[in-house]
Amino acid sequence: MTSAHPSQNARPDRPAISVVAHRGASEDAPEHTLAAYRKAIEDGADALECDVRLTADGHLVCVHDRRVNRTSNGRGAVSALELADLATLDFGSWKEGIEDAYGEAPDRQHEDPERTSVLTLERLLELVADADRRVELAIETKHPTRWAGQVEERLVELLDRFGYAKPAMSTDWTSPVRVMSFSARSLHRLRAAAPGIPGVYLMQFLTPRYRDGRLPVGVGIAGPGMRIIRAHPEYVAKAHRAGHRVHVWTVNDADDVELCQELGVDAVITNRPKQVRSQLGLG
Repeated sequence: MTSAHPSQNARPDRPAISVVAHRGASEDAPEHTLAAYRKAIEDGADALECDVRLTADGHLVCVHDRRVNRTSNGRGAVSALELADLATLDFGSWKEGIEDAYGEAPDRQHEDPERTSVLTLERLLELVADADRRVELAIETKHPTRWAGQVEERLVELLDRFGYAKPAMSTDWTSPVRVMSFSARSLHRLRAAAPGIPGVYLMQFLTPRYRDGRLPVGVGIAGPGMRIIRAHPEYVAKAHRAGHRVHVWTVNDADDVELCQELGVDAVITNRPKQVRSQLGLG
């Protein structure tokens, strides 16, 4: 990771906070597009975050919503569409707000395909592998889905092809990939198939079961939402005492960045990696 100027936080013995680009540099470019991830790497992000869904013909694609309606000019569930169907859609112009006088979208042949084309996880992994520095990747599996365990199965197969699913061969090597989910069952499947890949248990609400810092068996990273951190700032210390790291989402406001810094969280997931890195004194 890049850490030219370690940030100051409540625990000065801890490494600098890792800055994770949420769906890429999604404030500046359409989310989950190759352009958004290239921009995040240029902006110095330590890691990239993406959501993955399985298409009808078995490809993992980077799309957040169950349906493509919000982020493309198409309609329908990702799980019911084939990759070739998704390849015909425009996944970028909604962000740009570009329409002509009649409300029609512009001709795609004049657009940058890196800002408009659907992104496969395989292509994103290639981008990470080709980077001139270590760039980590946080992959969120979306559930529930009609494909259930097939998502994790295909994910492990793909990560194994890139050499990211193997157990650590030495103490100084760790996989640059981690898998996140709100589903403990999904993380259990990943751990059973690829125990070398770290898991992140995402939390929208702090349930009594995990309020003391515990996590599902085999999971080492807590992923609380920023709402939890504001309401229960003591949770960070509890998770650390339990031996877990804390990765917080989605941290965009300067006040939230400052709070995370004061509490000593391990990573912040943000739409604004460049600005957050600047605030943390990382570049």
